[in-house]
Amino acid sequence: MNKVEKLKIIRDTGVIAIMRAKSSEQLISAADAIKKGGVKVIEITMTTPGALEVISTAKKRYGSEVIFGAGSVLDPETGRAAILAGADFVVAPTLNLELIAMCNRYSIPVAPGCYTPTEALTGWEAGADLIKLFPASFGGPDLVKAILAPLPQIQIIPVGGVNLETAAEFIKKGSAALGVGSSLVSQKLLDAGDLDELTRRAAGFIEQVKIGRGEK
Repeated sequence: MNKVEKLKIIRDTGVIAIMRAKSSEQLISAADAIKKGGVKVIEITMTTPGALEVISTAKKRYGSEVIFGAGSVLDPETGRAAILAGADFVVAPTLNLELIAMCNRYSIPVAPGCYTPTEALTGWEAGADLIKLFPASFGGPDLVKAILAPLPQIQIIPVGGVNLETAAEFIKKGSAALGVGSSLVSQKLLDAGDLDELTRRAAGFIEQVKIGRGEK
């Protein structure tokens, strides 16, 4: 699967599930559940124990059915390690131009973390495929609209403050997709093994994206 195809899946799905967990077993079980709910894009944060092994195992299990990315990547060295482990895309909490350059070198979609218009444009001009608006909880959907007004070419993915109540509005304001963490996959649900609830939540977010896009 090439870079264009991966970006299409991210945009078409409209939801990136951001997973943090205590074990790889929890993450694989959660991936099964949210895939059933329609979410086919999963970001595994590098703060997860054995994150690279989890990515490698997940890629072998799902092939092209689900795309897995590495999140909380702070530098190009970690990004390269994630790519070698099989990561389909790379997400950072901050703007690191060397990380963007490295991902472009290997044709891997990259989304640096930005908050201001200046950061967003700097990342975009450096070759970012998507801009992670973080933390989007400060500013909310209106911040997406405000940044896109002078910079309509930028593909924004808000992270932070995205839940079932705000998801559709974030999309309506122009978000290309949504990054969703504990509102979708919480440690409490993972510990309880409530996979049915994970599936229900995943389906709920997919529905809200469709509503935001005017498809429902």
